[in-house]
Amino acid sequence: MYTRGIRGATTVTRNDRQEILGETLVLLREIVERNQFDPEDVSSIWITMTADLDAAFPALAIREMDGWGMVPLMCAVEASVQNSLPQCIRLMIHINTTKTQQEIRHVYLNEATRLRPDLATS
Repeated sequence: MYTRGIRGATTVTRNDRQEILGETLVLLREIVERNQFDPEDVSSIWITMTADLDAAFPALAIREMDGWGMVPLMCAVEASVQNSLPQCIRLMIHINTTKTQQEIRHVYLNEATRLRPDLATS
């Protein structure tokens, strides 16, 4: 058994509570579907978002999902870098698994596909 990190990112079109929460759920569900794991397999989730998003904590959406209430979650503001992708939410999910690094499927949605085009379709 190994602890592996699964990366994911998405964007929203505006600083809106419902959109932030909704896109966070879409991203998490896609990561779970592509990697086939349960909340019990998750060690923790590190969540960042760009400074232009302050209408909601993305962790709230995850915490309210069935079975995810006890998963350790941490939110932070992404490092502010010139010309970086705006309105972006990123997840780093640490799971306990027997999968190899090559078997892990990272997920990039919406405008975030620009961050890692090599991984966006994997």
